Amino acid sequence: MVITFTTILLGLAALIYPLRRNAFFLLNSAAVIGAAWFIETHWFRTSVFSSKTALLFVVFQIVSMNVTTFIAYGLDKRAARRGAWRVPERDLHLLEFLGGWIGAWAAQKFFRHKTSKKSYQAMYKLMIVMEFAAVYFILKFLHLI
Repeated sequence: MVITFTTILLGLAALIYPLRRNAFFLLNSAAVIGAAWFIETHWFRTSVFSSKTALLFVVFQIVSMNVTTFIAYGLDKRAARRGAWRVPERDLHLLEFLGGWIGAWAAQKFFRHKTSKKSYQAMYKLMIVMEFAAVYFILKFLHLI
């Protein structure tokens, strides 16, 4: 399971150029791989091709992406207060598109960050719509709906 998750996440980073430059995606990948290792060594072993493995990957990915996005917003807010290096907006939007939009929403409310910037909010909402569209087309392609 660990090898499968590592292959998928590093394959995505190799194929999609913006992911290579996004340090938060690497943090997310490390969290997913670490969780997979913990589950595999402490709870159960499962086949690489089982539906349980696919479901675990999706759950790990969604949870860790939301936590990673929340952390990214927090670091950006902290940097904004200090006048230091900021997290690029395209990185935040990429994290939102990859499933971290709930973490982004929670971080916007918690940190009161990026809530009044209209252009950012418009792109944030577009990322949510694009993610749902991508999920719909993937499910349609796999004949699951």
